[in-house]
Amino acid sequence: MNLALDIGNTRTKIGLFRGNELVEQAIWTDWTLGDLPAFGNRAGVDRVILSSVAEPGEELRELLSDHFFVLELTHLTPLPFENRYQTPQTLGKDRLAAVAGAQALFPGENCLVVDCGTCIKYDLLTSDAVYHGGNIAPGAVMRIRAMHHFTARLPEVDMTMPEDFTGRSTETALQNGALRGAVLEIEGFVQLFEHQYGPLKVILTGGDAGFFLPHLAIHSLISEPELTLLGLNHILQHNT
Repeated sequence: MNLALDIGNTRTKIGLFRGNELVEQAIWTDWTLGDLPAFGNRAGVDRVILSSVAEPGEELRELLSDHFFVLELTHLTPLPFENRYQTPQTLGKDRLAAVAGAQALFPGENCLVVDCGTCIKYDLLTSDAVYHGGNIAPGAVMRIRAMHHFTARLPEVDMTMPEDFTGRSTETALQNGALRGAVLEIEGFVQLFEHQYGPLKVILTGGDAGFFLPHLAIHSLISEPELTLLGLNHILQHNT
């Protein structure tokens, strides 16, 4: 059994895998160091992959290593694809893991990961197992709040998509600009990538993926909320 740990600033996502099959997943917001090895031992875990937005503490590494084979995801970790990003040391681990997840789902195909979270991130993996990079744009909430924060009179509006693409009030004008603008941006980037690289599998993930999904007119669009966990397990499998 494999255990994938995605440790964020306020929560930790865990995925328990039997081979490539995700058999259990959870989000922990309040846990102690002893909880992870206890969970792993109960589940029969042999191998752990650890990804953290911050530098994991040495105590956590040592504690996990006392019980399991542990792989920590860094920019030096061997990957199942070639990484052509020019500044790999600055590349977010979540982006690497999401690309690996796309490869696990669609090996040998062109994939574009669209991660709709605090930022909207675009990451391209081509069919020859090469990661070329991508783009980063403000996320939906960031767009809404920025227009309120950086102006004197514009309000902060709800995250609701108007039915009419013409804003007929300040509220719907802001919503269309921020939210429908993001939809058009996503669709536009997909068209640009497809024009250069050919047909793509577009995988939507992230906390706001469910909001954007019904508004996107993209063929072969797949929503996968656990893409990062799938990718972490794929990297672990590659290394063991």
